[in-house]
Amino acid sequence: MHGTARLMTAVDHPAATPSVDDHPGATPSTNASALIPAAELRELNGRSDRAGWLQTLSHAALILATGWVWGDERLSLLLRLPALLLCGWGLAFAFCAMHECGHRTAFASRAVNDAVAWWAGVLSFYNADFYRRYHQWHHRYTHQPGLDPELEDQPPTSRWAYLLELSGLPWWNAKLRGHLRGLRGEFSANPYIPADAAPAVRSSLLKQAAVYGVLLLLSVPGGNGFLLWHWLLPLALGQPLLRFVLLAEHGGCDTGTNGLSNTRTTSTLAPLRWLMWNMPFHAEHHLFASVPFHALPAAHQWLAPQLRHLDPGYLAVHRRFLADPSLLELPAAPTLQPQPV
Repeated sequence: MHGTARLMTAVDHPAATPSVDDHPGATPSTNASALIPAAELRELNGRSDRAGWLQTLSHAALILATGWVWGDERLSLLLRLPALLLCGWGLAFAFCAMHECGHRTAFASRAVNDAVAWWAGVLSFYNADFYRRYHQWHHRYTHQPGLDPELEDQPPTSRWAYLLELSGLPWWNAKLRGHLRGLRGEFSANPYIPADAAPAVRSSLLKQAAVYGVLLLLSVPGGNGFLLWHWLLPLALGQPLLRFVLLAEHGGCDTGTNGLSNTRTTSTLAPLRWLMWNMPFHAEHHLFASVPFHALPAAHQWLAPQLRHLDPGYLAVHRRFLADPSLLELPAAPTLQPQPV
């Protein structure tokens, strides 16, 4: 695809390849020190194992409790069906746990961050080791056509394409194809996976496939369909809400390098902020990716007056998208040269 072709220009510039240990801060045209004073930023950057474990365990509890209710056939469907949907949201939004731990900001320990990220990726059908490198490039080249890997696939620009995107079907297709290529060690279309990292990423994908294989084997005895009924079905039902919020993160925003205008922060209900690990504060996260999820509301107090895209709810954002889907259309990708890190 044209996005991949443009991205391949970046692999020819080793200096432009971010390290997986980087925490990109403000984008190149944004003066970070003018946004949050250094002393306050140091305080915001503090890791909290307590906050990390509280968020992780409560998220896991949602999945386990609602999964148990859904699986108990003695209960009424009036209880089981809402539990199924909540379980699906918990599984789909494990993506947010993987994302936060992928930045290694949820816990003080790198090893704990990596372990939680990997298992959260298993639950949400992502691979944390692949995603960490992919996401580094997204932070470095946020919403820049031809450079940001999130833009390899064009966003929906018609109502039909918009509804298809929200269904999650394109996501399932892309994930299945991407996982299969990764299992074969085929990363030529992914310049953010350098040759020296490819074996480790492939190994991670093979381990993940082994977990799914074990779950499949557990589903065979007695034909209980555990993998289908307790993972695939709820995860599929949870995808539309995840697609709904992710489309708003950068959709309709500027495509330049200014972090104050290329990312959207969305005011929303506390339960959804919790489920998303505070990622509705998305501009704050992109401007200061070293700030842990639990400190993003405090960072918002500093940044809110200067954000170009600060919207009063996801429904308001999507009403504009539905009224004019062309808002999501991207300009043609220019021939861009990645900037040195």
